Amino acid sequence: MTLGRQLRRPELPTAGARWCEAALPEGSVYRFLARERGRLFPPELFADLFQATGRRSVPPSILAVVMVLQRLEGLSDREAADRFAFDVRWRYAAGVADAVAGEETASFASTVLVDFRARLRASADPDRIFRVTCELARQAGLVGVKRVLDSTPLEDAVATQDTVTMLRGAIRGLLRACPPELKTKVQAGLRREDDYTAPGKPACDWTDRAAREALVDALVRDGYRAHYALRDQRLDPRTAEAAALLATVTGQDIEETDDGRFRIFEGTAADRVISTVDPQARHGHKTAAHGFDGYKGHVAVDPDSEIICAAEVSPAATGDAVVAPTLLGDLAPDQGGPTAGGVVYGDSAYGTGTHLAWMDEHGLAPMVTTQLPAAPGGRFAKDQFRVDLQAQTVTCPARVTVAIRPARRGGGRAWFGAACSVCPLRDACTSSVRGRVVTIHPHEVTLAAARARQRDPVWRADYRATRPKVERKLAHLLRRRHGGRRARVRGLVRVTQDWKLLAGAVNLARFATLGLRSTSTGWQVQPA
Repeated sequence: MTLGRQLRRPELPTAGARWCEAALPEGSVYRFLARERGRLFPPELFADLFQATGRRSVPPSILAVVMVLQRLEGLSDREAADRFAFDVRWRYAAGVADAVAGEETASFASTVLVDFRARLRASADPDRIFRVTCELARQAGLVGVKRVLDSTPLEDAVATQDTVTMLRGAIRGLLRACPPELKTKVQAGLRREDDYTAPGKPACDWTDRAAREALVDALVRDGYRAHYALRDQRLDPRTAEAAALLATVTGQDIEETDDGRFRIFEGTAADRVISTVDPQARHGHKTAAHGFDGYKGHVAVDPDSEIICAAEVSPAATGDAVVAPTLLGDLAPDQGGPTAGGVVYGDSAYGTGTHLAWMDEHGLAPMVTTQLPAAPGGRFAKDQFRVDLQAQTVTCPARVTVAIRPARRGGGRAWFGAACSVCPLRDACTSSVRGRVVTIHPHEVTLAAARARQRDPVWRADYRATRPKVERKLAHLLRRRHGGRRARVRGLVRVTQDWKLLAGAVNLARFATLGLRSTSTGWQVQPA
């Protein structure tokens, strides 16, 4: 398929375009795209996605506009194709407001969007639409040296599965992935009376505990038998991926009893796979009381212009501070010096010792809150002990001083032990029979400095005036449930591509609101 070119038919009437220009407000994203579409999405931007010969595609500038509007309005592919065919605003934004019915630019099938996304995903620059908006913001001088970080839950597009369903689903997935000869070999080793063709849970008397345990044991043994059949085989990537998933599902929730049977253990495994349909989705917690399944969407926003400068997606179990260095790549690049005067705002999820040390190393000023020490039952918190890192001692409120026992990975522990048994402040300090233990973090100095810094009224006023701006930008991203709160696709790669496209679409809408337009001297903000 070759690169499609947009038809130019100056002899056709432009009634639709004139009507939109008169009816749409100046800050409308439709007007912005209609005016700047050619400079935002020139043909050469997408030339690498197509071949030199073949049938012409729908012009990629049209598809880019449709994908942007689709993400802004939270539509499916079928709905977006229908909206483009019959909504004059969409056609105006794409430059074909008066295309004649039957022309290739007048309408297209929804599968064209699927193919275009797949081509982008397989390319060297899958997020080019978002990248274009970030580069444009820098050219227009809309991006400074401040960044506000935050994350939001992205609920997965599949149902969370129980262990029995995942065990059987992983075996079925392996059988589907195996070539015919290997599939026959694997099936020959299975012993359950199940052909593993029908989806869903296997038949069982779920009220009978013995029957449930026997089913779990039989499924686990079939999983091990399937792996045994693969022991001397060279596996293609698809089969190897299915075998790895089966091994993960078989091992994450299962334990072997003393009598040699397999059962589901109590508790939840760390980094647990929650569905064989989307193996990269995870359990996550935004707060202690709010759990969710799926992914996390992360953003870095310029607080002055409210432009999204970076966006990423991670499994739901990933900590926010782990993703932060990726979001701050433009302020602290791997090569070259950091941006002078860079300032980072964030809540306590970004106030970890490791992240604070990373920002100090890269010359970024941390405006992130750090959790204050706490103790159960209102007892003495850690900040009521005097920690002397130079002398490697800790002194408690009763003025008892003990040495810090160094830990292998840095930091250490101060154990008061027997001194607590005769201490008059014991009830206000600890309930442990072994006495109070104070843990010293490897980045204790950095954390102590951050806690002292956030007590400053000037610091707090700046933080409260700046940090909440990211919440409004997240509201713009999540105002549509389909494709906002809930992911439209499955898998980390696809969800990331969709999230960055949404971030690019929101940036374009912001450009329209700010009155950004191209001039003979470059991009400039010209408010109405």
